[in-house]
Amino acid sequence: RRPRLRKSPGKDFFSNLLEADAAVVARKLHARPREPQPACVNKGIERDGGANRRRLEQLMVRNSAGPESGTEKAGTDRTRTLDAEPSAFSMVLQETALVIIDMQRDFLEPGGFGESLGNDVSRLRSAIRPCAELLAAARSLGLLVIHTREGHRPDLSDTTLQRLSRGEPGRRIGDAGPMGRILIRDEPGHAIIPELAPGAGEPVIDKPGKGAFYATDLDLILRSRQIQSLLVCGVTTEVCVHSTVREANDRGYRCLVIGDACGSYFPDFHESALRMFSAQGGIFGWVSDSSRVLAGLHHRPQVSA
Repeated sequence: RRPRLRKSPGKDFFSNLLEADAAVVARKLHARPREPQPACVNKGIERDGGANRRRLEQLMVRNSAGPESGTEKAGTDRTRTLDAEPSAFSMVLQETALVIIDMQRDFLEPGGFGESLGNDVSRLRSAIRPCAELLAAARSLGLLVIHTREGHRPDLSDTTLQRLSRGEPGRRIGDAGPMGRILIRDEPGHAIIPELAPGAGEPVIDKPGKGAFYATDLDLILRSRQIQSLLVCGVTTEVCVHSTVREANDRGYRCLVIGDACGSYFPDFHESALRMFSAQGGIFGWVSDSSRVLAGLHHRPQVSA
C-alpha cells in the first residue's frame, strides 16, 4: 500500500509522488519473504475453523497411501510379484492401476459397428471373462481402476479430416451405424459393455485417438495418485492397447499386458503385438495371462515378525 504522501520543501507534487512510490518498492525489496501457503489456506477455511484443511489433509493421506482395501488390513504387505515375460513383474498395490481399454458395445457386441465391417466379434468377446475376473480382483484389492472409451464429440470438432475420410462412405466416423452414430460419445454403441460397467468412482477416459494419453487427462490422474505400474487389458491388442502402452512407456510407467484379456479381430496381429511388448528384454513392458496375474495378486507374501 502506498504510504501517506508527505510534502518535501522545494519539491513539486510529482516529485513527492515518485518518492512515495520508491518507498513502497524499497519496503518490498527488504521485506522478509512470506512462507508459501497451501492452496487451501483462505478466508473460507478461517471461517469454518479449518474443516476444509482437515478434509484436504485426509485426502492427501489417502492418495499417498493408495486406495483403501476392503479385504486387506492396513499394515499388511501390499507388494506382489507376478509371473511374466521376459521376467517377473514386481509391483506395489497402491502404486498400481488396472487400465481397461475400449471394451465398448460397438466393438464387441453382435450387430455393432465391428461386426458390420465383417469382423468376427467373438475374437474380441473372448477377452470379456478374463477382464471381468481382473476387474473383480482389482476392486477387492483396492487398486485404482480406469476405463477408456474411443469416441468423438457429436460435432466432430475433436477429430481430423484424415480420420473422417477413412473407410467406405456410410461406415465412417459420425455416420449412422447399427448402434447410433459411429464412434460418437453418448451413442449406444459408445458405451462400455454391461459385463465391465465402471463402478462408482472409477475414472472413465474418453479419448479421441488410439492411445489413452493423447488429448486426455490420464497422465494427470495417474500421477496425482502416485501410480507407477499399469496392468493393461482390452481391445484391440495391436491398435489401442499397443498405442497406450507405448505412450505409457515413454512417460515412465511400467506396463504389464495381460494377453488373454486383450483381443483382436486378427489373431496373427494379436500374437505379434504381444511378442513385441516383451521383446529385447521388455522394450515396452511385460506380458502375462490372467491366470498367472490373478494367482500373483491373491498371493500375499509372508511378512516376517
